[in-house]
Amino acid sequence: MDYIALRSAFDETKAGVKGLVDAGITKLPPMFVDKKATFLDPGTNESIFPVIDLKDVNKDAVSRAKIVEQVQKACEKFGVFQLVNHGIPLNVMDEMLDGVRRFNEQDLDAKKHFYSRDKTRTFAYSSNLSIATSSANNWKDTIQGIMAPPPSNPEQYPSICWDIMTEYSSYVMKMGITLLELFSEALGLEKDHLKDMDCGKGLVLKGQYYPECPEPDLTFGNSSHTDNSFFTVLVQDQIGGLQILYENQWVNVLPMRGALLVNIADLMQLITNDKFKSLEHRVLANKMRNARISVACFFRMQNPDDVTRKYGPIKELTSVDNPPIYRELTMEEYLKSCVEIGVEALSSFKI
Repeated sequence: MDYIALRSAFDETKAGVKGLVDAGITKLPPMFVDKKATFLDPGTNESIFPVIDLKDVNKDAVSRAKIVEQVQKACEKFGVFQLVNHGIPLNVMDEMLDGVRRFNEQDLDAKKHFYSRDKTRTFAYSSNLSIATSSANNWKDTIQGIMAPPPSNPEQYPSICWDIMTEYSSYVMKMGITLLELFSEALGLEKDHLKDMDCGKGLVLKGQYYPECPEPDLTFGNSSHTDNSFFTVLVQDQIGGLQILYENQWVNVLPMRGALLVNIADLMQLITNDKFKSLEHRVLANKMRNARISVACFFRMQNPDDVTRKYGPIKELTSVDNPPIYRELTMEEYLKSCVEIGVEALSSFKI
């Protein structure tokens, strides 16, 4: 069987996995079958991840100190927490999820000209960024837009979801500054330390569309990975399927209406010298008739194409007794390692 030809033919339709579902397939195409999925761990539903309430974050010093302590424990032990009273209206979150649905469920002719894997585009729609090199592709379609620095070319974004992407992103950016302050304080740094390092200058919004899978036990919605940003803010619908690897066990992240999921990513683990933990996570293939929708916002440096800027453990967090675990590295080195090594990319830079 010519897998290269199969992948090329799939890509040329520009219809994504939704196109396969619309065509009425009942068997999973070979390019999506993942041998790891045959040993699929259904995960545990134990609610172990912290829920942090931001309602009193600016009320007084005592209230803020309690929240900082909660953030510290969550980032050190789990690398993830649910966030409530975060300031983003529920209707805005719902509309953002619906915007991803509207884009993916419109006529193919209206969306296919956005289909691209060109990394220089500020907005693109695609199915599986690594379709040519991945041993098994995921059952999902994706839209991705650079939202900060603010786009200078809004005409390159789809009108069907542009307004809600900009509105939602503005809320997330504001909340992200608050999170960076809390992270800084939790590390024992001045509250503007991470913000002044430009950890919140860049924002990429990624909308994931997981249609019903005909054989959900043979593939993943999103394979196991860590995020290549500083931290991620996720809103998901009520279908579920997200799992986090904690103490070598997959744990289901049960949807919490109105909450956001915040997780630490590789670059934050790097600069905090392993004090904050980046977490491995995955998404199961969707068994439900309705598509699963999620929107992840990745906080990163303003210009990820700056190949000369180096990142390493923050000097204030290292000492003779706590030496740097990682050498300094450029984004070019790190991203290359992500492609070549995958989930263990960060470990390859240990001293």
